[in-house]
Amino acid sequence: MTLDQRIAALDQLGQKLKSGDDEFLHALMKRTEFNNGWFTMEAQQEALRAILDQFLNGDKLRDWAADYPTLAKPALRRPNQTVGLVLAGNIPLVGMHDIIAVFVAGHRAQIKLSSKDPYVLPYLLRLLSAIDAATLPYFEIVEKLAGFDAIIATGSNNSSRYFEAYFGKYPHIIRRNRNAVAVLTGKESTDDLRRLGRDIFAYYGLGCRNVSKLYVPEGYDFGPLMDVLHEWKTLQNHTKWKNNFDYNFALLTLNKEAFRYTGAVIVREDEAIASHIAGIFYSTYKDLGDVAQELSQRREEIQLVVATPGLLPEKTFDFGEAQSPALADYADGVDTLAFLSTLPSPTAA
Repeated sequence: MTLDQRIAALDQLGQKLKSGDDEFLHALMKRTEFNNGWFTMEAQQEALRAILDQFLNGDKLRDWAADYPTLAKPALRRPNQTVGLVLAGNIPLVGMHDIIAVFVAGHRAQIKLSSKDPYVLPYLLRLLSAIDAATLPYFEIVEKLAGFDAIIATGSNNSSRYFEAYFGKYPHIIRRNRNAVAVLTGKESTDDLRRLGRDIFAYYGLGCRNVSKLYVPEGYDFGPLMDVLHEWKTLQNHTKWKNNFDYNFALLTLNKEAFRYTGAVIVREDEAIASHIAGIFYSTYKDLGDVAQELSQRREEIQLVVATPGLLPEKTFDFGEAQSPALADYADGVDTLAFLSTLPSPTAA
């Protein structure tokens, strides 16, 4: 398939899914919810909306691919290869960007699904093959990767060590734990704080793009923020969330540690970036220069920074945008499509 044909097929898939009348897809999402209590229907629908808006849009796909001229010029590119994908399972359909990137690059994707999300993604690929049968050879779902030429693997800090050992001799991208942070000044509007709430709580805070740490100025008035975060109190209706909230509340109380809390979340001072479920950490600062320096020093822990536009010298996302990545907002800052478009000649796996 040519690049234009591949993009056209993805665009048609997006158009088909936008109709919202696929009863079998709805049933699969219900099955996913039963299999994994974190992947509620609402969370899955939110993930699918983001994919439709950003990833399965013909114009956006063409603009994205235009920055990699070898993709449209077969004479300049390497032979098509098989790329093994080890998908994460922290939020619904989290591996869709990697799958699309491999397809747009013209390679074959050999996909190891997460046991936490095994139903919907294969169905989306079947829909794609129904739109254009020529897409079928580009995707293979396997229990064990074999015969691949390159690897993209996403997991925890612990699993990444195994990935390095198993896959280190192949061209690879191996991703580890990261989280988003937000930098506040105390001048944020109520609407800003509400949108920050989405950055914190979308997908129950389980995504690498979820804000888990706040930087606030010394003397920060937490009142307005806590009032807004309390609007998410219905999270307590989710058993897994409530169990985590209750456990950490009891532990902190027994240890006589200082913390703030609302009906939704526990907020406490901690130097760590990654907070526990149903919690968010914060640190205070004297001036923004100190924050910028710390963010630079800890860039390997941070997926992205949420802040008022122009507040910091580095790239930031506005409030409410953390979980709406564009095609070029690459995980861990590693350009996936550049990696795929410049793979060396195939080697024996």
